[in-house]
Amino acid sequence: MTNVIVLFAEDRAAQGLAGAAEKLGGETRAVRVDGDYQIEETLDALVEFCRGSEVVLFANDTYSQELAPRLAHRLGGVCVGDGVDVSRVDGRVRVTRQVYGGKAQAVIELRRLPAVVWLRARSFACGAVAASATVDGARSGRRSTGTKIIERHVAQQGASRLEDAQVIVSGGRGIGGPEGFREELQPLADMLGAQMAASRAACDAGWVPPTWQVGQTGKKVAPELYLAIAITGASQHMAGISEAKNIVAINIDPEAPIFKHARFGIVDDYRKVVPQLREKLARRDS
Repeated sequence: MTNVIVLFAEDRAAQGLAGAAEKLGGETRAVRVDGDYQIEETLDALVEFCRGSEVVLFANDTYSQELAPRLAHRLGGVCVGDGVDVSRVDGRVRVTRQVYGGKAQAVIELRRLPAVVWLRARSFACGAVAASATVDGARSGRRSTGTKIIERHVAQQGASRLEDAQVIVSGGRGIGGPEGFREELQPLADMLGAQMAASRAACDAGWVPPTWQVGQTGKKVAPELYLAIAITGASQHMAGISEAKNIVAINIDPEAPIFKHARFGIVDDYRKVVPQLREKLARRDS
């Protein structure tokens, strides 16, 4: 079996993809997409590099989700997304993904190759990344007649991708406005070395950037610690954090569904609890 790992410049998911490839066995090659990304030109280059491979692995970034189904079609293979496990049984590739908002798992056996799969971040142990070839995402040697990106707007983000964060501080509708995120949650996140996130309600209200959204229609995360503050825990939100190792909830409503999933919970107003947490952390660090 020949596996191909597709990486993008400064891809922090590289070791996780390498760990997934090691589970499949066989030879693994890596290709890094560099340059000014254009989808048609990048597809042309990847088709040439991936031809003859049996499995192509992507991370769960926006570029990968855009490229994976198109690449599978051009290679005559099949695509599966949002995998949390991948294996090879009796010569066939199987991908495990969550269904029904994370309440169950489906194991999908792919009966056509190549299998083009994008995988959820932090779902695999780290592996060694093989020496990678590089393709230019802007030029493939052929003139494209398809779509072309003519303008980009770069969203502000933290030091790392939210999907790769080990600690996340997340707020919901109960925060009450952008001031709560800015004045209460952000200082706590800074003290914990955490990334900031939010529920869809907070993002839709315009309190925080849409890139912070976690949930079924947002980003899927798997941190070591997910601190859910003033988040009720609707099924759509839980679908995005089902792989979190530890969930800690702070909510004023003792009946909030989030407490059914939390390892630790505090029933109180976050405006009382968060300052006390920051005070405790400040004493610890002093």
